[in-house]
Amino acid sequence: MKINKTPLEGVLEILPTVWEDSRGYFFESYRKDVLENAGVRENWVQENQSFSKTGTVRGLHFQKAEYAQAKLVRVITGKVLDVVLDIRINSPTFGNVYSVVLDAKLHNMLYIPRGFAHGFSVLEDAIFSYKCSNYYHKESEGGILWNDADLQIDWKVTNPTLSDRDREWPNWQAFLKQSRQGV
Repeated sequence: MKINKTPLEGVLEILPTVWEDSRGYFFESYRKDVLENAGVRENWVQENQSFSKTGTVRGLHFQKAEYAQAKLVRVITGKVLDVVLDIRINSPTFGNVYSVVLDAKLHNMLYIPRGFAHGFSVLEDAIFSYKCSNYYHKESEGGILWNDADLQIDWKVTNPTLSDRDREWPNWQAFLKQSRQGV
């Protein structure tokens, strides 16, 4: 596995070594010792999977306080633009956004520490899978409006399919006021 730092403190892109032959391919999608050597020491307690059609946008979501989650995300089929927003008050990259295309052909993954809002847009029909370091807790979910102009996120889709919830999250400035400047 090759692990690359990103411009956001703690966020890592992971590129597994893929062995291919006439039968297909093989790769290790998770390797605890390699991730621990890169500083990722999570106890993964839940794994989620979703299918989304091209043009769907999901996010920007997070879990608050004691229910905050680190995530290890990847696509099994298809391609998504994965987006993270640093909402950690004391972080040097607070308020910064990073995005990367996760592609089933590349098998790349993204490690997202606690304290980030996360979302993705679907560039090709995709099965999205992610490990979580904490259990989902409905009362602790939060979000930020996906298309807030202050965040300047190019989701690379036009006329996205969205949930009602994702249309109604507060914008960045409202989030800052409600949360007392972050999480």
